[in-house]
Amino acid sequence: MHGRMQKGPSMSELEREGEIWKSVKCIDSPTPQGPWEDIRESALAGRLSIEERAGKNNADIWRTFEENGRRQRGSAAEHRPAHPGYGPPPDETYEQRLQREAAEAEAKRISDEIDEQLRKEREADRRKRKPVKLLLLGQSESGKTATLKNFQLTYARREWYEEKAAWRTVIFLNLVRNVNEILSHLSSEMSDMPYGPDDSSEDLSIRPRALPPITFSEKHRNLRAHLAPLTNVQLALEARLGHASLELQSTSVNTAAAFEFSAQTGGGAGSHRERRALQEFSINSSNGWKTALDRFRTKNPSVNGKQESGNSSPTTPTSTSRNNGKAKETEDDVVEVIASCREDIKTLWEDNIVGEALNRRKVRLEDGPGFFINDADRIANRDYQPTDDDVIRARLRTLGVQEYKFIFDHGRTMGQEWRLYDVGGTRSSRAAWYPYFDDVDAIIFLAPISPFDEKLAEDRRVNRLEDSYLLWRSVCSCKLLSRTQIILFLNKCDLLQAKLQRGVRIRDSVPSFGDRKNDLQTATRYFQQHFKEIARNHSPVQRPFYVHLTSVIDTRSTAVTLGAVEESILREHLRLADLM
Repeated sequence: MHGRMQKGPSMSELEREGEIWKSVKCIDSPTPQGPWEDIRESALAGRLSIEERAGKNNADIWRTFEENGRRQRGSAAEHRPAHPGYGPPPDETYEQRLQREAAEAEAKRISDEIDEQLRKEREADRRKRKPVKLLLLGQSESGKTATLKNFQLTYARREWYEEKAAWRTVIFLNLVRNVNEILSHLSSEMSDMPYGPDDSSEDLSIRPRALPPITFSEKHRNLRAHLAPLTNVQLALEARLGHASLELQSTSVNTAAAFEFSAQTGGGAGSHRERRALQEFSINSSNGWKTALDRFRTKNPSVNGKQESGNSSPTTPTSTSRNNGKAKETEDDVVEVIASCREDIKTLWEDNIVGEALNRRKVRLEDGPGFFINDADRIANRDYQPTDDDVIRARLRTLGVQEYKFIFDHGRTMGQEWRLYDVGGTRSSRAAWYPYFDDVDAIIFLAPISPFDEKLAEDRRVNRLEDSYLLWRSVCSCKLLSRTQIILFLNKCDLLQAKLQRGVRIRDSVPSFGDRKNDLQTATRYFQQHFKEIARNHSPVQRPFYVHLTSVIDTRSTAVTLGAVEESILREHLRLADLM
């Protein structure tokens, strides 16, 4: 029923114009052409509405048009079957026509809006992006949790700032544990306790048994007495964060491979040495470190001094207020004790006799995670608030597997959900890795290269570098991961450089290193090549070798590394989703 019109007016205008000219052409008698031509040209250009066409003193013309149109439609109706929806009503007046066309235009507008919304929803569904899943693997203390925190700091800063203040309690715990570990070694030296099999020294053959005893003074005995309350402080902090510190995990010497499920049955309860090493405060799969931090979101002020909302449990306001009050009172007591011990902590750490005692037992707290005693003057204060670097360095051990979800708030994948899996790295925890291999986009494997001369905490017979080699070979050879992107972080390069500068020779612990130059560049090139050869020789299919030299406690350099990692993972993620 609609006439064909030249492109210009909207569809509703075309329909109306067609109706007008179909009716006009049916007029038998001559009619004035001037006004009609003006109206027609304006209508074709889309400049006049029907109401405007009704103006210009053309009322008589419109009446003629109405009458002739009705006459023509009535004549045509005699030759076609009646249909209730065919054309406008025969007796439609001009005013009714305007109302009908307005209603039709509105209905079409609504219909177009619905169609557009449906189109957008279909497009959104088509382009809906699956979460990017990233698995962090490596031995215990390899830097997995620090890497996860760097992702959060770099790409999910709002959530980072929400949690930042909650790490204050964890950092206090790390500091207190540093002090108590020193006091433990100091007590052993002062009581002339012989070096036993549980000592942290890693090679029994080189322990300095023949050295004369260290002479301690009244100053050292007073330090022990003044710092004794920190033992109870450590217990109180661990109780607040959870009771996983008493959980024991043990393995046998034959379970270093990542996926040997016999690790669950191999070995008994473990030696006293293993149990002692594993009594470090830890977080298990039902009590993740983020879960522990959530307890403090409503109890700790933020960096800006505002109260964090956090995730509250469904308790009554009265009970919540009471619990928060008790927690605040306990926290105030803990902070008060730590602050009152600040000067004694500094004196203990700076004392030369204490340093000699630690050197004899080959204890280097500064090489381990969660080292804060060197910052005691800044941290042991009532108004202390953590910095970004403090949070990255803070140590909570993870047992089991933890899943963390981030919505990246900037970067190439802004708005994209990332799911990072942080897994426990102790040898008894590795059997839990396998179920997470089925649906991950990429793996970041962290291999610390600074502990080339150190042994596993859970088994002093296993070299840490050799353990990383075994894990890397197991990951590369896993057929389930044959199409998964694997990115290698050779981590703790800063500690490696410091160790080499102290004169520690790699060849003494790694004979294959030979007579190569004992510097950072040569060492990293050697380790990198060894990992590359393992990947090439044991991968089911050949894959690109992605490697980064990292120090994940260096937030600036790690942010640059993560940018490259994000781009690489995203490219592969989109390729697999057939979106590229």
